[in-house]
Amino acid sequence: MVRSRYSLSGKTVFITGASSGIGEACAYAFAEEGANLVLSARRGDKLADLSRNLDSQYSNKLKIFIGELDVRDPRKVDDFISSIPSEFSPIEVLLNNAGLAVGADKLFEATIDDWERMIDTNLKGLLYVSRTVIPLMVENGRGHVINIGSIAGREPYPGGSVYCGTKHAVRAISRSLKMDLLGTNIRVSNVEPGAVETEFSLVRYKGDKEKAKGVYEGLVPLCAVDIADAVLYCATCPAHVNVAELLVLANSQASAYHTDRS
Repeated sequence: MVRSRYSLSGKTVFITGASSGIGEACAYAFAEEGANLVLSARRGDKLADLSRNLDSQYSNKLKIFIGELDVRDPRKVDDFISSIPSEFSPIEVLLNNAGLAVGADKLFEATIDDWERMIDTNLKGLLYVSRTVIPLMVENGRGHVINIGSIAGREPYPGGSVYCGTKHAVRAISRSLKMDLLGTNIRVSNVEPGAVETEFSLVRYKGDKEKAKGVYEGLVPLCAVDIADAVLYCATCPAHVNVAELLVLANSQASAYHTDRS
């Protein structure tokens, strides 16, 4: 039996945190499907570079709208979504990708500023964007919310208490949201990567390249394109199929604790 893929050609995909890593890889993956793109991130210069590269590669095949957005600010979220040109309406897929880990200290030694960055971005930012976009999907009668979770949302680990807490919350929100949306034709997916070599560890260790490199040393990790493939799989399943959760690990990783570095 041949799988009937859900076509995204000409439909709008909104990606937060699109300037690098998984978000950037997903932008290319959706562009390849012929989707129109709404891309946001805090780093406007990187977004502009991405937009130019996409435009040169997929010229005349898609429309792109970009804008700087810090998802931690609900007013900025509202303003950004209000500024999206009508030609991009309706939003078919919302990819809540913006997120980060900051610090790897024990809970009783960590800084509150680090906690707030993670909670405000990973949790509250996802909620702000979802609260603004999902009503538009409900009004339109279809849509797909894809959240980027983490293996940390299933298995906590030392030095990651608050980050793991935010990703556990993303998993719970994703499951509860699907219940809230039952009967609306809107799908909800939570894609949970394991170790992915992006800027993630560099951000976590606040620019310390040696520490960031050590996270993946001896390991064959995932890359951003691997997760983009998983996201695209969820988005292109037939309309009656909802991939609720998708845990994606490198073959050299068995859990948050167990990796093969031989």
